[in-house]
Amino acid sequence: MLSSLVFHFSVSEFLSSLVSEFLSSLVSMSTYLYKARDENGKLVQGTLDALSPAEVADKLRKMGYMPIQIREAIPGINLEGIGSRLRRIRSEDIIFFNIQLANMIESGLTIISSLRTISQQTENKKLKRIIEDVGRSVEAGSSFSDALAKHARVFPKVFIHTVKAGETSGKLNLVLSRLAVYVEQQEELRQKIQGAFFYPMILLSAGLLVIILIVTFVIPQFVEIFKESNVSLPVPTIIVYEFGVGLKKAWYLVVLGLGLGIFGMRKYVQTKMGRLWFDRLQLDVPVVGPLVRKVIISRFSRTLATLVESGVPILQSLDIVRDVVNNEIIGQAVRNVREGVERGDRIAEPLKVSEEFPPDAVQMIAVGEETGRLGYMLNKVADLYDTSIKFSVRKLTTLIEPILLVILGAVVGFIMASMLLPMFDMIKTLRSP
Repeated sequence: MLSSLVFHFSVSEFLSSLVSEFLSSLVSMSTYLYKARDENGKLVQGTLDALSPAEVADKLRKMGYMPIQIREAIPGINLEGIGSRLRRIRSEDIIFFNIQLANMIESGLTIISSLRTISQQTENKKLKRIIEDVGRSVEAGSSFSDALAKHARVFPKVFIHTVKAGETSGKLNLVLSRLAVYVEQQEELRQKIQGAFFYPMILLSAGLLVIILIVTFVIPQFVEIFKESNVSLPVPTIIVYEFGVGLKKAWYLVVLGLGLGIFGMRKYVQTKMGRLWFDRLQLDVPVVGPLVRKVIISRFSRTLATLVESGVPILQSLDIVRDVVNNEIIGQAVRNVREGVERGDRIAEPLKVSEEFPPDAVQMIAVGEETGRLGYMLNKVADLYDTSIKFSVRKLTTLIEPILLVILGAVVGFIMASMLLPMFDMIKTLRSP
């Protein structure tokens, strides 16, 4: 029963974190400081989160930079200091920045004037400093996209490359408006799933806390009373009592074991084999797997649509999308799509061969390619799956809540029975002459 509780807790925790901005995985990353040169030989520097220096170098090359120096930031002596980690930039901050910038550019203000105005209105001090730095870089002659790329930890790759495409096409205002819609839709999806699992997580946490308090403090006191009354303890009472006493005496071993288990799992997931296993598990786990796949398909379609409609080359768009989906299994399928497109194939053909994308999504993408409206159909795919996600979340929530109540009720009922059985025996003993 306890393992079932832990499983449901892990499921809800995973889903709430899954769509948090491009959003985060369960893999532990380090922060690296880098120096590099862009295509024009200009020196750029900044920070990136990655698993290793090699991954940082790979990310820099994909951004069009030549790495010069990469070193791990020392915890506590980071660029921003310890305090900055406590003042993290939320996805809502980036969304609001995007909307403000799109509206100001649309109204005719220059990039520099817009950034100056936004920085004055921004309450988050960390984001304020970054916006000011971006503004200074633009004033010094850098393009807006290059200035954003210096802060790749804050501004997602989708944002940077889409802005670059807007600068190249001369349609930056239109691109920023598209981005504003895109990030709002991604945030809405994240909040929808987090909100749906908030109550079950609270219910489970409260239930586990009550159970632990009962078995570690209440049950032992009753058992002492039963022993003083010479009442023989039934098997359920002995089981609960021994469990509670053991937990109370060796709680630190339990915590240590859980900590080592989580640490070991995180390290395993950082390996190539471990990451593939974990990402496959996400897609195949019963009940939750289909929802995870829908979220990834929606994110893939919406991101690719935004990039394509903004003028980002299709091969570059597929490289970006591969990172955004945050799943190695789907990422491999996207990599195969890129290789197929490079050979002259259409996107839908390798998607169908991969068998990771649902037939309806593949068919809609194929129609978009045939009619020359790929971006439009990709958005339609995303809309379709967003609607499906909404119903799936509602269905899953209504399923999880009664299951949790039944499991918690069964555990509490077993504990109550372990107290009542010897209590009845004690009452009989007291009544007997």
